[in-house]
Amino acid sequence: MLTQDFLNRRRTWMATLARADRSAIEAQLSAEPALPDHTRLRGPEAGLVMVRGRMGGSGAPFNLGEMTVTRCTIRNARGQIGHAYIAGRDGQKAELAAALDAALQDPEDGAGLEARVIAPLAEALVQADNTIRAEAEATRVDFFTLATMRS
Repeated sequence: MLTQDFLNRRRTWMATLARADRSAIEAQLSAEPALPDHTRLRGPEAGLVMVRGRMGGSGAPFNLGEMTVTRCTIRNARGQIGHAYIAGRDGQKAELAAALDAALQDPEDGAGLEARVIAPLAEALVQADNTIRAEAEATRVDFFTLATMRS
């Protein structure tokens, strides 16, 4: 039985793996024991998905355009099945993310792997986002008119 807590944790690690660079994932895994051997069930294969938007963020949906994604599904030697969908055409990253997804589902090793691999990757992504926000904030200009100065 899958608990809501597990599903939320998995959603978080899948998002982290999808956003992190392959080199960053490999760097985090370099200090870890090797992931269990796996066999490919599907892919890695690249394809297109339609990206949708909404007018004003909440209005009528519209098709914004297509985006390339790569997907992969594996089964590891312990029997867990891992999936990955990543932006772009990096098949090695998709396979690595799927292998990590499967390993993170292991009841014995998953929590430790999550703390040692996923948490540092997530923290690095947050720091990168904060850096970009700070750079954008530094260029912000507050425009005002005479009408707003009268109030």
